Amino acid sequence: MGRGRVQLKRIENKINRQVTFSKRRSGLLKKAHEISVLCDAEVALIVFSTKGKLFEYSSDSCMERILERYERYSYSERQLAANENERTGSWTLEHAKLKARMEVLQRNQRHYMGEDLENLSLRELQTLEHQLDSALKHIRSRKNQLMFESISELQKKDKALQEQNNVLAKKVKEKEKEMAHQPQQNNCQDSSSMLPQPLQSLNTSDTNEARSNGRDEGNPSPAQHRNSNVLLPPWMIPRIE
Repeated sequence: MGRGRVQLKRIENKINRQVTFSKRRSGLLKKAHEISVLCDAEVALIVFSTKGKLFEYSSDSCMERILERYERYSYSERQLAANENERTGSWTLEHAKLKARMEVLQRNQRHYMGEDLENLSLRELQTLEHQLDSALKHIRSRKNQLMFESISELQKKDKALQEQNNVLAKKVKEKEKEMAHQPQQNNCQDSSSMLPQPLQSLNTSDTNEARSNGRDEGNPSPAQHRNSNVLLPPWMIPRIE
Protein backbone atom coordinates (compact mmCIF):
# COMPACT_ATOMS: atom_id res chain seq x y z
CA MET A 1 0.00 0.00 0.00
CA GLY A 2 1.19 3.48 -0.81
CA ARG A 3 1.68 6.17 1.71
CA GLY A 4 -1.48 8.05 2.47
CA ARG A 5 -1.87 11.76 2.24
CA VAL A 6 -0.67 13.49 5.35
CA GLN A 7 -3.05 15.95 6.86
CA LEU A 8 -1.42 19.32 7.35
CA LYS A 9 -1.88 20.57 10.87
CA ARG A 10 0.27 21.65 13.76
CA ILE A 11 2.30 18.86 15.37
CA GLU A 12 1.47 18.80 19.02
CA ASN A 13 4.50 16.83 20.17
CA LYS A 14 7.31 19.30 20.75
CA ILE A 15 10.13 16.87 19.93
CA ASN A 16 8.47 15.64 16.75
CA ARG A 17 7.73 19.22 15.77
CA GLN A 18 11.41 20.18 16.19
CA VAL A 19 12.63 17.15 14.18
CA THR A 20 10.14 17.86 11.41
CA PHE A 21 11.22 21.50 11.36
CA SER A 22 14.88 20.56 10.93
CA LYS A 23 14.13 18.10 8.10
CA ARG A 24 11.73 20.36 6.25
CA ARG A 25 14.04 23.34 6.67
CA SER A 26 16.98 21.51 5.10
CA GLY A 27 14.78 20.36 2.22
CA LEU A 28 13.42 23.88 1.72
CA LEU A 29 16.93 25.39 1.59
CA LYS A 30 17.99 22.68 -0.85
CA LYS A 31 15.02 23.36 -3.13
CA ALA A 32 15.71 27.10 -3.01
CA HIS A 33 19.32 26.50 -4.05
CA GLU A 34 18.26 24.17 -6.86
CA ILE A 35 15.76 26.60 -8.34
CA SER A 36 18.28 29.46 -8.20
CA VAL A 37 20.92 27.38 -10.04
CA LEU A 38 18.66 25.65 -12.58
CA CYS A 39 16.50 28.65 -13.46
CA ASP A 40 19.04 31.45 -12.88
CA ALA A 41 16.60 33.12 -10.51
CA GLU A 42 17.23 35.39 -7.56
CA VAL A 43 15.90 33.62 -4.49
CA ALA A 44 15.73 34.93 -0.94
CA LEU A 45 14.48 32.67 1.84
CA ILE A 46 13.94 33.76 5.46
CA VAL A 47 12.79 31.35 8.18
CA PHE A 48 12.31 32.04 11.89
CA SER A 49 11.98 29.12 14.26
CA THR A 50 9.59 29.05 17.20
CA LYS A 51 12.47 30.18 19.41
CA GLY A 52 13.13 33.18 17.17
CA LYS A 53 16.27 31.81 15.51
CA LEU A 54 16.89 33.08 11.98
CA PHE A 55 17.60 30.81 8.98
CA GLU A 56 18.02 32.40 5.57
CA TYR A 57 19.29 31.72 2.07
CA SER A 58 20.01 34.09 -0.79
CA SER A 59 21.19 33.31 -4.28
CA ASP A 60 23.01 36.64 -4.37
CA SER A 61 25.98 37.42 -2.14
CA CYS A 62 24.01 40.15 -0.38
CA MET A 63 20.59 39.50 1.11
CA GLU A 64 19.97 43.23 1.56
CA ARG A 65 20.17 43.86 -2.19
CA ILE A 66 17.38 41.34 -2.88
CA LEU A 67 15.29 42.78 -0.07
CA GLU A 68 15.75 46.28 -1.43
CA ARG A 69 14.64 45.10 -4.84
CA TYR A 70 11.61 43.45 -3.27
CA GLU A 71 10.80 46.64 -1.41
CA ARG A 72 11.02 48.69 -4.61
CA TYR A 73 8.70 46.32 -6.49
CA SER A 74 6.27 45.94 -3.64
CA TYR A 75 6.27 49.64 -3.05
CA SER A 76 5.53 50.30 -6.72
CA GLU A 77 2.64 47.87 -6.64
CA ARG A 78 1.31 49.33 -3.43
CA GLN A 79 1.66 52.81 -4.82
CA LEU A 80 -0.35 51.90 -7.91
CA ALA A 81 -3.01 50.38 -5.72
CA ALA A 82 -3.00 53.37 -3.44
CA ASN A 83 -3.47 55.77 -6.35
CA GLU A 84 -6.75 54.03 -7.08
CA ASN A 85 -7.86 54.52 -3.50
CA GLU A 86 -7.68 57.62 -1.41
CA ARG A 87 -4.50 59.70 -1.48
CA THR A 88 -4.12 59.45 2.25
CA GLY A 89 -3.29 55.77 1.97
CA SER A 90 -0.09 56.56 0.07
CA TRP A 91 1.35 58.33 3.07
CA THR A 92 0.82 55.21 5.15
CA LEU A 93 2.64 53.10 2.56
CA GLU A 94 5.45 55.62 2.34
CA HIS A 95 5.80 55.59 6.09
CA ALA A 96 5.94 51.80 6.12
CA LYS A 97 8.55 51.76 3.37
CA LEU A 98 10.71 54.35 5.07
CA LYS A 99 10.38 52.56 8.37
CA ALA A 100 11.47 49.26 6.84
CA ARG A 101 14.37 50.97 5.10
CA MET A 102 15.42 52.64 8.33
CA GLU A 103 15.39 49.32 10.15
CA VAL A 104 17.61 47.76 7.49
CA LEU A 105 20.06 50.66 7.68
CA GLN A 106 20.16 50.56 11.47
CA ARG A 107 20.80 46.82 11.40
CA ASN A 108 23.62 47.25 8.87
CA GLN A 109 25.11 50.02 10.98
CA ARG A 110 25.12 47.80 14.05
CA HIS A 111 26.78 45.05 12.03
CA TYR A 112 29.46 47.47 10.78
CA MET A 113 30.11 48.48 14.39
CA GLY A 114 30.55 44.82 15.37
CA GLU A 115 27.24 44.54 17.21
CA ASP A 116 24.41 42.01 16.95
CA LEU A 117 26.56 39.46 15.14
CA GLU A 118 25.23 36.44 17.03
CA ASN A 119 22.38 35.74 14.58
CA LEU A 120 24.55 36.03 11.45
CA SER A 121 25.59 32.93 9.58
CA LEU A 122 29.10 32.18 8.32
CA ARG A 123 28.22 33.37 4.83
CA GLU A 124 26.81 36.63 6.13
CA LEU A 125 29.90 37.22 8.24
CA GLN A 126 32.11 36.62 5.22
CA THR A 127 30.03 39.08 3.20
CA LEU A 128 30.29 41.66 5.97
CA GLU A 129 34.05 41.15 6.16
CA HIS A 130 34.35 41.64 2.41
CA GLN A 131 32.37 44.88 2.59
CA LEU A 132 34.55 46.20 5.41
CA ASP A 133 37.73 45.30 3.51
CA SER A 134 36.45 47.09 0.42
CA ALA A 135 35.57 50.18 2.47
CA LEU A 136 39.04 50.20 4.06
CA LYS A 137 40.67 50.02 0.63
CA HIS A 138 38.69 53.05 -0.54
CA ILE A 139 39.59 54.95 2.62
CA ARG A 140 43.30 54.18 2.31
CA SER A 141 43.28 55.10 -1.38
CA ARG A 142 41.69 58.46 -0.62
CA LYS A 143 44.13 59.08 2.23
CA ASN A 144 47.15 58.32 0.04
CA GLN A 145 45.80 60.59 -2.70
CA LEU A 146 45.46 63.49 -0.26
CA MET A 147 48.98 62.86 1.09
CA PHE A 148 50.48 62.86 -2.43
CA GLU A 149 48.65 66.08 -3.30
CA SER A 150 49.93 67.73 -0.10
CA ILE A 151 53.52 66.61 -0.78
CA SER A 152 53.35 67.89 -4.36
CA GLU A 153 52.05 71.26 -3.20
CA LEU A 154 54.82 71.54 -0.61
CA GLN A 155 57.44 70.71 -3.24
CA LYS A 156 56.10 73.45 -5.52
CA LYS A 157 56.26 75.96 -2.66
CA ASP A 158 59.82 74.87 -1.84
CA LYS A 159 60.88 75.34 -5.46
CA ALA A 160 59.31 78.81 -5.60
CA LEU A 161 61.07 79.83 -2.37
CA GLN A 162 64.42 78.60 -3.71
CA GLU A 163 64.00 80.64 -6.90
CA GLN A 164 63.10 83.70 -4.86
CA ASN A 165 66.13 83.13 -2.64
CA ASN A 166 68.42 82.93 -5.69
CA VAL A 167 67.04 86.20 -7.06
CA LEU A 168 67.62 87.94 -3.72
CA ALA A 169 71.17 86.56 -3.54
CA LYS A 170 71.97 88.00 -6.99
CA LYS A 171 70.63 91.40 -5.96
CA VAL A 172 72.77 91.35 -2.80
CA LYS A 173 75.92 90.55 -4.83
CA GLU A 174 75.19 93.39 -7.28
CA LYS A 175 74.67 95.80 -4.39
CA GLU A 176 77.99 94.75 -2.81
CA LYS A 177 79.82 95.38 -6.12
CA GLU A 178 78.30 98.85 -6.39
CA MET A 179 79.34 99.70 -2.84
CA ALA A 180 82.89 98.41 -3.53
CA HIS A 181 83.32 100.70 -6.63
CA GLN A 182 81.92 103.80 -4.94
CA PRO A 183 84.87 104.39 -2.44
CA GLN A 184 87.37 104.21 -5.34
CA GLN A 185 85.56 106.97 -7.23
CA ASN A 186 85.47 109.10 -4.08
CA ASN A 187 89.25 108.67 -3.62
CA CYS A 188 89.91 109.84 -7.20
CA GLN A 189 87.80 112.95 -6.70
CA ASP A 190 89.55 113.76 -3.39
CA SER A 191 93.04 113.44 -4.98
CA SER A 192 92.15 115.83 -7.84
CA SER A 193 90.80 118.44 -5.41
CA MET A 194 93.99 118.34 -3.27
CA LEU A 195 96.31 119.86 -6.01
CA PRO A 196 98.19 123.11 -4.83
CA GLN A 197 96.66 126.44 -5.82
CA PRO A 198 99.88 127.97 -7.33
CA LEU A 199 100.14 125.11 -9.79
CA GLN A 200 96.60 125.74 -10.91
CA SER A 201 97.22 129.44 -11.39
CA LEU A 202 100.43 128.64 -13.20
CA ASN A 203 98.65 126.48 -15.62
CA THR A 204 96.08 129.15 -16.35
CA SER A 205 98.79 131.80 -16.84
CA ASP A 206 100.76 129.60 -19.20
CA THR A 207 97.65 129.02 -21.24
CA ASN A 208 96.95 132.75 -21.49
CA GLU A 209 100.57 133.50 -22.37
CA ALA A 210 100.51 130.94 -25.17
CA ARG A 211 97.42 132.58 -26.57
CA SER A 212 98.92 136.09 -26.44
CA ASN A 213 102.18 135.02 -28.08
CA GLY A 214 100.21 133.86 -31.06
CA ARG A 215 98.84 137.41 -31.42
CA ASP A 216 101.81 139.63 -30.63
CA GLU A 217 105.20 138.14 -29.83
CA GLY A 218 107.15 141.43 -29.31
CA ASN A 219 104.83 143.48 -27.13
CA PRO A 220 103.78 141.69 -23.96
CA SER A 221 100.84 143.25 -22.28
CA PRO A 222 100.84 144.38 -18.64
CA ALA A 223 98.41 141.60 -17.89
CA GLN A 224 101.00 139.19 -19.19
CA HIS A 225 103.66 140.68 -16.91
CA ARG A 226 101.35 140.35 -13.96
CA ASN A 227 100.54 136.78 -14.80
CA SER A 228 104.15 135.89 -15.36
CA ASN A 229 105.25 137.53 -12.13
CA VAL A 230 102.85 135.73 -9.89
CA LEU A 231 105.44 133.23 -8.80
CA LEU A 232 108.50 135.63 -8.81
CA PRO A 233 109.90 137.07 -5.59
CA PRO A 234 109.41 140.81 -5.04
CA TRP A 235 113.09 141.82 -5.51
CA MET A 236 113.14 140.30 -9.01
CA ILE A 237 110.19 142.35 -10.26
CA PRO A 238 111.47 145.48 -12.21
CA ARG A 239 110.16 148.87 -11.20
CA ILE A 240 108.38 150.94 -13.79
CA GLU A 241 108.98 154.75 -13.46
